[in-house]
Amino acid sequence: MDLTAPRPADPGLLDRFGRQAVDLRVSLTDRCNLRCTYCMPAEGLPWLPNGDVLTDDEVIRLVRIAVERLGVTEVRFTGGEPLIRPGLTKIITEVATLERRPRMSLTTNGIGLERTATALLDAGLNRVNVSLDTLDDERFATLTRRRRLPDVLAGLRAAADAGLTPVKINTVLMRGVNDDEAPALLAFALEHGYELRFIEQMPLDAQHGWDRATMVTADEILRDLRGAFTLLPDPVARGGAPAETWLVDGHDALDGGPARVGVIGSVTRPFCGDCDRTRLTADGQVRACLFATEESDLRAALRGGVSDEELAQRWRVAMWGKRAGHGIDDPSFLQPVRPMSAIGG
Repeated sequence: MDLTAPRPADPGLLDRFGRQAVDLRVSLTDRCNLRCTYCMPAEGLPWLPNGDVLTDDEVIRLVRIAVERLGVTEVRFTGGEPLIRPGLTKIITEVATLERRPRMSLTTNGIGLERTATALLDAGLNRVNVSLDTLDDERFATLTRRRRLPDVLAGLRAAADAGLTPVKINTVLMRGVNDDEAPALLAFALEHGYELRFIEQMPLDAQHGWDRATMVTADEILRDLRGAFTLLPDPVARGGAPAETWLVDGHDALDGGPARVGVIGSVTRPFCGDCDRTRLTADGQVRACLFATEESDLRAALRGGVSDEELAQRWRVAMWGKRAGHGIDDPSFLQPVRPMSAIGG
C-alpha cells in the first residue's frame, strides 16, 4: 500500500487502509467517582482544569460537524464517568435534534443511573453500557476502592426498566481477584436480560502496571464459560463491532431472540482491520486510535473562530494518518501517556 498517496476528495473520515470511521466516542469528563485498580491509583489523578474541558455547546458543535459533514452515525458518550457531567442531558437532547440523528449510547459505571435513566431516555439516549466486574461486595470494594455495588445494580435495573436497551455489561477480569466469576456473571446477565461483554485488560492504566503475562485472555474466558454453558457461533456478522459474540444455547434475550455473550480481545484478538471508530477527548483532542501516542487539537481551532468546514477538514486529516493497528505485539509499542479515564472508552 502506498502510504504517501494523497487523501481522496471524500467527505468522510477515511484512513489510508480503506477504513471509514462512523462511530464517534466522545469523552465528556476525565473525572470519575470510582478508583478502579486497573485504571487509576487510589488517590485519583490530576484532573483537567475546567477551562480546558470543552463546554456543552462546543461538544454539541463538534458532534454536529461529525454527523452532518463527516458521516458519523453512532455516538457513544464516555468518560471518566459521564453521569457526573452536569450538561449531559442537554448534550443528548441537542444531538437528538440533528437532521441525521445518530444512534446514541452511554458508557457508565452505573452510579447515579437509577435516578437519571428515564431522563436520559427522554432526552434521546438509545441505550447504555454499564461496567460491572464482580457480584461480590468485598471484591467490588477491592477493585473500585468504593462500596457502591448496590448502586450499580440499581442502575442496571433502572436502565432496563426505562427502556435503555439492550443494556450491556462491560466486565474486566483480573487474575487472582475476580477471574473465577465469568460463569456467575453470565448467569446473572442471562437472568436479568442484560448482554455481557468481557474485555481483556488493556495497557491503559495510569500506573503503567499492565503486564500481558498476568492478563486474563479471551481464550481463558471462553474456556471458563464453556465449562458452564454451551456457546454456539453467532450467525450475525460482526462488522466493525469490537466484540466477538456467541449464542448461549438454551437461553433467550428479553426481546425473544437468542441470548448472546461477547468477548473483546483487544490484546490477543485485535480487530484493528475493521475498526470504524474516531475519538474526541474531553479537552477537544481527536484520537484516531485508543492506543495512539499522538492527538490533533480541535479545541484551539474551535476557540480560534474557524469555520465548521475547517474543523471538519482538520478532523479528516487526523483520521487519514491512522495507523494500521495498535501495535501492542510490536517490541516498540509505547503505552499512551493518557490513561483510559482521560481518553474515553
